[in-house]
Amino acid sequence: MKPIATIGYEAATVPRVIEALKEAKVELLIDVRAIAASRRAGFSKTLLSGSLNEAGIEYLHLRWLGTPKEGRDAARAGRAAEMHEIFHEHMRTDAALAALEQAVVESRQKRLCLLCLEADPIACHRSIVADMMLGETSAEVVHLHPLPAFL
Repeated sequence: MKPIATIGYEAATVPRVIEALKEAKVELLIDVRAIAASRRAGFSKTLLSGSLNEAGIEYLHLRWLGTPKEGRDAARAGRAAEMHEIFHEHMRTDAALAALEQAVVESRQKRLCLLCLEADPIACHRSIVADMMLGETSAEVVHLHPLPAFL
């Protein structure tokens, strides 16, 4: 079974993220943001998918694996436990379960990476998604850490 990677772009640039993905031999990046938009240059859906395509990496946005608005609000307010509770509840919905199954199917065919904002995977819901995927696979989870933009 191919490992399941995760990556956060909070402190990185698109080239540094792509470099980390290529080093890990990622074939498919799954964007697990509810809204695939960013104030960070190059990380909105269209620009990011284009940059990945140029690098030979496929892009898939599974918005139902993203944190609902109330969960994002809780996370921004520093209420991590509340965000986790909201996200776990969200992951019981039919749409989220279908998206999770799609990610599991993709993980059996391609070396993939889950992308979200937070640099620290423990502070991000993508770790929860990866752990849920482990319930369906025997894959190892690997957290990628792109070099910060200021280096």
